[in-house]
Amino acid sequence: MCEDGFSIHLPPPSNPRVRAMSQFPFIQRQFKNDDHEIARIREAYQRRRQSLRRTYSFLNPSQVLAIQERDSELLFMLLRHGVDRLDTKTLLEVGCGTGYWIRAFLQWGALPENILGIDLLPERIEQARKLCPHGVRLQCGNAASRELPDASLDMVLQSTVFSSILDARMKHRAADEMLRVLKPGGFALWYDFFMNNPRNPDVRGVRKREIRELFPGSEIHFRRITLAPPIARRVGRYSPLLYTLLSRTKILCTHYMGLIRKR
Repeated sequence: MCEDGFSIHLPPPSNPRVRAMSQFPFIQRQFKNDDHEIARIREAYQRRRQSLRRTYSFLNPSQVLAIQERDSELLFMLLRHGVDRLDTKTLLEVGCGTGYWIRAFLQWGALPENILGIDLLPERIEQARKLCPHGVRLQCGNAASRELPDASLDMVLQSTVFSSILDARMKHRAADEMLRVLKPGGFALWYDFFMNNPRNPDVRGVRKREIRELFPGSEIHFRRITLAPPIARRVGRYSPLLYTLLSRTKILCTHYMGLIRKR
């Protein structure tokens, strides 16, 4: 059981092909300078937990439409940049939550023993362990920690993590860590708001200029995606076709899907 941001050591996998994954030491501490920001993020999530469950429920039609659009866009971007199979790829998800993206990658062909997920919130890690298959390695931790080997991963994914980090130094450390653990030519996969939410002061949109500053020297490709949630919630329940048409205009979209290649 995870408590206070610590994680239990899991036995290493027996498969020699993924021996490098078994060497990942679990994150056992957090940078003191990040403590205040981490506490703020945890408190913000706890405060909004019930509303988040309703908003991101698979029984919410607009959420289903957004997920279908997001998943297909990511797969097409990977294909366009030469990724035609996932069973040979190692993946870290930063801020994995209950493991939706992890399970999606498994459906797309990734292997459980090649996937590592970290999240600040122990209750979400516990839920992810219930939902994800054996072999996926899950731990409580901080994206800005430096506990993984250099150049050890093919892909690192973050989904709406950076918009939740308001402290600029912690944001830069998290981005530095994502690049550090990537192999040359590996991809950081990005999905996040670029617009602020006036109803939620706990998040802040991340625009292209800031993303380029966070990942200097990288090759970055962006796509605008995801219909603005207030519009999506009204349209999605009545007309999937209208949702799709409005989303394709891009002017009403609020997120970037990004592929960031480490040079």
